[in-house]
Amino acid sequence: MTLFKVHGPVVVPFHQGKGGRTITDEDIKEFWKKNSLFSKRKGAFVFGIRAAKGSTPGYVGMAKKNFKQEIFQHHKLSRYQQFLADYAKGTPILFFVATPKKQGATNEAHIRELEKYLIQAGINANPHLLNVKDTKAEAWGIQGVFKSRFGAPSKSASKFRNLMKIK
Repeated sequence: MTLFKVHGPVVVPFHQGKGGRTITDEDIKEFWKKNSLFSKRKGAFVFGIRAAKGSTPGYVGMAKKNFKQEIFQHHKLSRYQQFLADYAKGTPILFFVATPKKQGATNEAHIRELEKYLIQAGINANPHLLNVKDTKAEAWGIQGVFKSRFGAPSKSASKFRNLMKIK
């Protein structure tokens, strides 16, 4: 079993211009200078924004090679820029969901499953998540257990959640 570990939130530096915010090449260099211990790690990541009312995910990605090679690729950076344009205020943040430091060969299938899971969780938190793949939300739920938004769970639902270790 691959046991991933969450690190963050890590602030993503940005340039504040007259017309909005953008992440420049210099900002990316500064980011990796401060977060070099994650550069060679693998796993998944979530780019989001932190504001007064909490945090919102904007994009979920995976890094099968390593975080440094994949987080700021051009097509991902364009998604971040789009997300930043939709928020007048807030601080861009990144969470790493990384494989352990000392692990043998990384199971890439586990990283892909992790990304799919995080995209679904991200869609629940932000229906406007900017991912393209795997964004179709499940069309079902379990009242009081999963994707149930109204009212307190019944006693049976609460006991079922405890049984299945669903938080």
